[in-house]
Amino acid sequence: METQIKKEVKEPRITLVGAGPGDADLITIKGIKALKTADVVLYDALVNEEILEFAPENSVKVYVGKRSGDHSFSQDAINKLMIDYALNYGHVVRLKGGDPFVFGRGYEELDHAASFSIPATVIPGISSSIAVPGLQQIPVTHRGLSESFWVVTGTTSNGKISADIYTAAQTNATIVVLMGVHKLAEITQIFKNQGKNRLPVAVIQSGSTENEKIAIGTIDTIVEQVVEKKISSPALIVIGEVVSLHPSFQSIKEFYDIVAEG
Repeated sequence: METQIKKEVKEPRITLVGAGPGDADLITIKGIKALKTADVVLYDALVNEEILEFAPENSVKVYVGKRSGDHSFSQDAINKLMIDYALNYGHVVRLKGGDPFVFGRGYEELDHAASFSIPATVIPGISSSIAVPGLQQIPVTHRGLSESFWVVTGTTSNGKISADIYTAAQTNATIVVLMGVHKLAEITQIFKNQGKNRLPVAVIQSGSTENEKIAIGTIDTIVEQVVEKKISSPALIVIGEVVSLHPSFQSIKEFYDIVAEG
């Protein structure tokens, strides 16, 4: 009698998981649970690869890039991969740095899955825009200093500075700029044009990881500080009075106080 071996056919499904700002411990428990049931993991450049250890050993793990200046796969290619793997393997975990919906193009992937009638769910991640300043003891809001915060992309799809930065520079809000370190000189000029030369600024590279670097200064001095400390992407910029709460800013404040007295 012949024995027929049936191949298990898994229902296709997709889970968008936010991996957090970089420290592997900052992924959510729900994100880890999703990874443990993954048949395929598609992960970005900013994802700490330690997190992949939570996925089954026999799962397929595919690096799809998506770092500023390093687009290993186009968004269209990632969308197609996601669908192909879901149809052929089952559960695809799309692992994205930070939170999938904070400049992560997560909704585009969710929408693409829906166009193929593949169930998709979202597991939020800790966004670097809040967590990275927080780990440096810089709150994005603080009573008496900042009543709101803006999270703005430094570079739009056409390579230009977001028009929102021009508007944000006219407010007293904390401004967190993602993907903008290469345009720092242009961004600071926008604030200089508003007469905010002494506004505190922090630029933080590889926040929450062992490679973290930080430069603290003002609109007038931050470009020089970033060059001196050799800071490059991935990095975020925090602009606002809340940066004055960082311990390193005290010496800058004392300098300006002496100049004012003189």
